[in-house]
Amino acid sequence: MRDRLFIILQYLLPQHLISRAAGRIADCRWPWLKNAFITWFVKRYQVDMSEALEHDPTTHASFNDFFTRELKPGAREIEGDERCVVSPADGVISQLGTIEHGRIFQAKGHSYSLLELVGGNPEHAALFQGGQFATVYLSPRDYHRVHMPFSGTLREMIYVPGDLFSVNRVTAENVPRLFARNERAVCLFDTPAGPMAVILVGAMIVAAIETVWAGQIAPTRRQLHSRRYNEVAPSLARGEEMGRFKLGSTVVVLFPAGRTSWDAGLGAGDFLRMGQLIGRQAGEA
Repeated sequence: MRDRLFIILQYLLPQHLISRAAGRIADCRWPWLKNAFITWFVKRYQVDMSEALEHDPTTHASFNDFFTRELKPGAREIEGDERCVVSPADGVISQLGTIEHGRIFQAKGHSYSLLELVGGNPEHAALFQGGQFATVYLSPRDYHRVHMPFSGTLREMIYVPGDLFSVNRVTAENVPRLFARNERAVCLFDTPAGPMAVILVGAMIVAAIETVWAGQIAPTRRQLHSRRYNEVAPSLARGEEMGRFKLGSTVVVLFPAGRTSWDAGLGAGDFLRMGQLIGRQAGEA
């Protein structure tokens, strides 16, 4: 009953208004407010500050600065060699597997359209038909910077407007097409294993999505738009930071058919650390 009420409220509440309000509070620099919020958050979610570059959370200028905190050098190892795919973030595997008949498995009883996920462009969807997907959920206590799972050169970024449902397990099991209906940034890369998509999915009270090449993604109008990168295309190494969430969300990674394979020991519910080996390039691209 509690889970059902949680889902119903998400349909009824003004998702974008609540998220904008949360964003303003998270950016507040008043010491009495931001310190109280940060202290409560660390205790409530048992955040491990020993890994952070700055151990005292209240020294951060705002809650968002604390939430997107940098880790100290050596806190994460980028495992394997250049043919290895690594986790883009700290989090939990929501699902991973093969894209079948143009659909991606979300949770028991639910799947969603690959075409819808990438913004409705059939050419983009065709790149990943029959390929591999991995969905990683970042909980509130996790490190919230997103890193490259594989070395690549950015070719296009598509902003897709949408809802802002929560992306936790309960919502994934109860809201159809969750990751294809929420607001998201679809980042398309050229890699040694062929095309790769890293999709940053927004969620309820996620104040913003940022990338290292474009800064905060904050379109003036909520409509689909894309930007291609040619001569100025940024190239990012495996494990290099590519973006961050101001408050938690989900990352979906896509590879084409026959180019990569996931580690056979991984499955839904497994915890990941950024840089952990999760797959390998299957052959020459």
